Amino acid sequence: MPNSPTYPADLLARAAKIRLACFDVDGTLTDGRLYFDSEGRELKAFHVLDGQGLVLLRKTGITVAFVTARNSVVAEKRAAELGVEAHIGVKDKQVRVDEIRARLGLSAEQVCFMGDDLPDRVPMQTAGLAVAPANAHASVLAHAHWRTSARGGEGAARELCDLLLLAQGHDATEVA
Repeated sequence: MPNSPTYPADLLARAAKIRLACFDVDGTLTDGRLYFDSEGRELKAFHVLDGQGLVLLRKTGITVAFVTARNSVVAEKRAAELGVEAHIGVKDKQVRVDEIRARLGLSAEQVCFMGDDLPDRVPMQTAGLAVAPANAHASVLAHAHWRTSARGGEGAARELCDLLLLAQGHDATEVA
């Protein structure tokens, strides 16, 4: 990738092994704010760069999954639009990630988890690559192998996707 950022060798080594990329939704794929219309319907804003990155991962054979505690029709629809797995209303994120991992026959080191707050801490602790957006809560930062420069909902997920693509020898322009 021309003009790609320089990453530490240990981060690239972790990223090269990833076959399952799990993403929290609120605060990671969105800016974390919850919007409701006058009818009580939830609204969320997703960044188009993040969506493109998730599609590129999927095209290279990496399984992508949303793993969120909130029941969200909006997140479910966004996942369907991108062709990624949606695990919505998950009470125990670690149990769900382990179920997905077992179904795919993967080891923990082949799992990446991106999260921003307390419910994401345990799956981040067990993931081969744990990533937090720039604005993640301090409670999870100690468990992150890497912190993006972008904030949640503002391209943070795309930064992770670009790292995974680079570490695995893919050029995004050729994958697209």
